[in-house]
Parts: sequence; structure tokens; C-alpha cells
Amino acid sequence: MKTIKLFIIATAGVMTLIACNRENSLQESKTITIQASIGAVSKVTTTGNTAKFDDGDKITLYAWTGDKTAVPAKRVVDGIGNTLYSTVWLPDQAMLWADMVTPHYFLGIYPTRTVTDFKADAFTIKPDDYQASDLLVATNTQGLKATDAAVDMVFDHVAAKLFVNLTFRNQWDTDPTVSSVTVTAKKSGTVDYLAKTITTTANETAAPIELNKDKNEAWSGLQVPQSVRSITITIDGKNYVFTHTEDIPLEGGKFTTVNLIVGRDKIDLGNVSISNWKEGTTINGGEAQNDED
Repeated sequence: MKTIKLFIIATAGVMTLIACNRENSLQESKTITIQASIGAVSKVTTTGNTAKFDDGDKITLYAWTGDKTAVPAKRVVDGIGNTLYSTVWLPDQAMLWADMVTPHYFLGIYPTRTVTDFKADAFTIKPDDYQASDLLVATNTQGLKATDAAVDMVFDHVAAKLFVNLTFRNQWDTDPTVSSVTVTAKKSGTVDYLAKTITTTANETAAPIELNKDKNEAWSGLQVPQSVRSITITIDGKNYVFTHTEDIPLEGGKFTTVNLIVGRDKIDLGNVSISNWKEGTTINGGEAQNDED
């Protein structure tokens, strides 16, 4: 009898161990893990066309069930931060699937920000804070389940980027020193995260926005997507205003390059190109005049 009792106890112990292993396995399968990358365009902190996140980068993740076309008020994952450590994204707190069978939908935002209105979140370009202005958004609305692999999040730029390149005519004894380059544009808008778009604030008046100096002949800055026409270059206290006869589109996820030829009396347009980090269309023609004339 003792032997039988011991056998029963041992069997119960094995069954308990199996049950624990199954429970642990089930718990692990309920944990949401992500893998994040950047699409065909580079993050501001990288160089060239390298598209990658850096150690210490942090994204905000949302997940929900139900309607994939709208982020509901009640969410499975509600704005949990995930930080990159080497090749692994670690969440600030556990992220769990609602269940094993329901399709889930995902939204990721970089840099981290708290969102209450996913259709019209207020956003402002900060020329002095380039990284904060480089808004990246990822969506995954395939309807993933807990039995699927890690959630794949591919991030895209939402803001536009403007490059202004200058060449100087031989009318100058030496290349003049440019003190500033500004574009007349709106700097605020609202973000629709699922559409990955920014719409300019309707009642905001376009105003000069100073670009960052890459070097004397190269200037750049992130912009709210919109159309612009006027660029002002300041040299020796004089403003040279280039006004294009047509709209110059600044598109989300793309960069627009405006090449200007600077003379003592006027600035001619070399060309305008719009590119998705590869060869784009070109617009030729136009000139800019000294606004003191």
C-alpha cells in the first residue's frame, strides 16, 4: 500500500509539473513581442540611406481589437513604451494579448508621445529640435493573433523635408557668407496616425521658418506637409527672396530639394526636385529678387 501511495504521489507530482509547464508555455505565448524597422527612408540620427533604430531609441505602442480602421477608447495595449536594447525591444511593462484567437491591430509612434486623438493629434515642427520633429509612424492592421510570430512594425516618416542648396555666381569675389535661409510656411498641423498624414492648421498664417545650416551653401529642415513658394536668403544684411511661380510641394515621407544660383542682383532657380530618397521629378525656371529693390 505504501508503494502504491508513493506511486500515486509521484504521478501527481509529474502531472503538477506538466500542468505548470503548460501554464508557463501558455503565459509566454500571450506575451506580445515586436520587431521594428524603418522603411525606405532614414531616421534623422542615422547617416546616408541607412535605415535603422539606435540603441536606446523608444517607441510608443498601441494595440486593439474590433475595427481595424479606428483606434478605440479601450485598448489592449495603451501607449506602452518599448526601448531598443541591442536587437531586442523591451517594454516598460508586460504587453499581453487579449486572448489567443481574436485578431489584434497595432500602431507604433516614434519618438514616444501620449496620444488622445488618433485622428487629429496636434503637432508642431520644432526647428531647434530636429529629432522631436521627425515623426515616424508604423501600423500593422493584418489582424494578428497570439499564435503569430513577433509583431512586425515598419515605420514611415510623416513629416516632409526641405533642402535648399546654394551655388554662387562668379560676380562674387569670394563665396558670400549666408546668415540665414528661411521658408515661408505653416509649422503646425494635426496628425491622422492610421492614415500617416499631417494636415496643416487651417487658421495658421504662413510665416518664415528658419532652416538649419548644414554648411554655408546647404540648408535643411523638417516641415509640415504643404505647398510653399517663397524662400528668403540673407547675405550681408540683405534679403534675397525667391518666389516660385508655382507651388513647391512638401510631401510627407519625401524630401524636396531646391537648388538656387545666387548672384549679386538676383537669385535664379537651378531646379526643384521631389524625391522619395531616390530620383524624382524636376521643375526648372524662375528667379528671386532682392526685396530691397
